[in-house]
Amino acid sequence: MTHNGSSKPLLFLLTGFPGLEHVHPWIAVPIGLMYFIAICGNATILAIIRAESSLHKPMYLFLAMLAVTDLCLVATTLPTMLRLFWFNARAVSFGVCATQMFFTHSLSCVESGILLAMAFDRFVAISNPLRYSLVLTGSTIAKTGLLMLLRGVLFVLPAPLLLRRLRYCRTNTLSHSFCVHQDMMKLACSDRRVNVIYGLFAVLSTFGIDSLLVLLSYLVIVKTVLSIASGLERLRALDTCVSHLCAVLLFYIPLIGLTIVHRFGERASPLVHILMGFTYVLIPPMLNPIVYSIKVTQIRQRILRRLQSRP
Repeated sequence: MTHNGSSKPLLFLLTGFPGLEHVHPWIAVPIGLMYFIAICGNATILAIIRAESSLHKPMYLFLAMLAVTDLCLVATTLPTMLRLFWFNARAVSFGVCATQMFFTHSLSCVESGILLAMAFDRFVAISNPLRYSLVLTGSTIAKTGLLMLLRGVLFVLPAPLLLRRLRYCRTNTLSHSFCVHQDMMKLACSDRRVNVIYGLFAVLSTFGIDSLLVLLSYLVIVKTVLSIASGLERLRALDTCVSHLCAVLLFYIPLIGLTIVHRFGERASPLVHILMGFTYVLIPPMLNPIVYSIKVTQIRQRILRRLQSRP
């Protein structure tokens, strides 16, 4: 793989905030803080679920999977992001970029699958509570997690291989401070139709189907809740879904925003691309633990109990 037909290995250049390179070390402080909050928040959720046997239930086991996925996503983008802002080290090799791209996309695919599993958990809990423990057994939950992991790997694995067959002969400056398929693909000067078609197929087969099934689950949940006679019981049933709905919105809104920017935002300011990229990789891992800590009583109580027990 060569750059401009030379024997040099192909390098990609990551983008920080154009024109603000002199304050990048200062910008690294809030970015580092967001990463720190994401790591601490997800690690806390995992520690509480692991320590409290009363939380070893389907809803919390899926939440633990979500926390692990978010931690892995943070670990994937953290090194290049902080390296760029602390040391203005923009250059990454094709191999490093393709590896980061693979993990970023496959983990996003896993997260989408887990959010779908959590929607199914709420659907069974509200629509058929008597069969809840029979349907969502420990074995079923473990198999679901494994299936989502395999799906993420298998659907994204062709992407770096398809990128490798392309020829790059222009300035290889990316739109973000991390690597994604759409961004790398755009820089190729050879025919990239196969990449475009495969990318669209992968997105529709994973995120497209997942989002439709989540929507369908909630339509059935709302229909079931409206059939409950007591207004208080309706509110109680819907309240168990609020944190999951927030997690779904936190995940899909940045994902859709980033997709729109890449598809239709050629004339958009570089700042729009950069901010959408930050939102996509940082907001869900940072805010998911906060949402669940605030909205899920059992987790909130255990966090408060732990804080109070400290000297």
